[in-house]
Amino acid sequence: MEVHLLDRGQIHADMNFALDAEVAAVHSNQSPDLQYGEYAVWNLLVDHPEGTVLWDTGVHPEAADGYWPRPLFEAFAHHDPDEHDLATALDEVGYAVADVDLVVQSHLHLDHAGGLHNFAGTDVPVYVHRRELEHAYLSAKSPAGDDSYLASDFDRDINWQVVEGERQLLPGFELLHVPGHTPGLLGAHIQREGENEDLLVAGDVAFLAENYEEKREMGASLVYDSRAQAESLRKLRDRERRTGATVLYGHDVDQFERLQGSL
Repeated sequence: MEVHLLDRGQIHADMNFALDAEVAAVHSNQSPDLQYGEYAVWNLLVDHPEGTVLWDTGVHPEAADGYWPRPLFEAFAHHDPDEHDLATALDEVGYAVADVDLVVQSHLHLDHAGGLHNFAGTDVPVYVHRRELEHAYLSAKSPAGDDSYLASDFDRDINWQVVEGERQLLPGFELLHVPGHTPGLLGAHIQREGENEDLLVAGDVAFLAENYEEKREMGASLVYDSRAQAESLRKLRDRERRTGATVLYGHDVDQFERLQGSL
């Protein structure tokens, strides 16, 4: 099966979100300079013999033009989502939205679910974990939950396929429940034959390589359940150890640039 990383642009934000206490005041430097960094936004397109799978739908193309609430855009700025819309990203690897047979939403945060409007009113199945769908509606429709969900992204006529626990999506394509960042976060183990090694999609379990490889914790505001987060990381590391899979992180710019075009 062919696997393509789709370029959906970059978010710019404080590095303390991804790396807890990356910059902290100390006695000898009580006003340190903050680090404002870049975070990759990507989707996966998996051309499987039994169907073309889109992993996540990315940022809404009007995010910088008022679609995102101003406080969220100030914290996580994406300046040119209109230049990295889903149709453009697919076209860059030789596909179109109409070629997508099924969608997997790892979760429904606004930087991952903003392209669902492309599939509203269609019969394209969209897979999401039950806990994620419940938490997204709770968050967007009530004061509970968190602020990273927009009802306008997912409260649509979508052909939802609700995932319970873990399951085989297609032969060699296993969905993994890896909660922590959100209650219903999905990862994946994609098993490939031949020279290409397996791919383990960690996604937002680890925003950056440092979260996974150096065991640097993410900022508390990005973790819904720290105990579940630790267990999900343990599960992924165990599977990596047993399979030798390449682990794909959620927003690591260096890894994205290294792997794009080489998966």
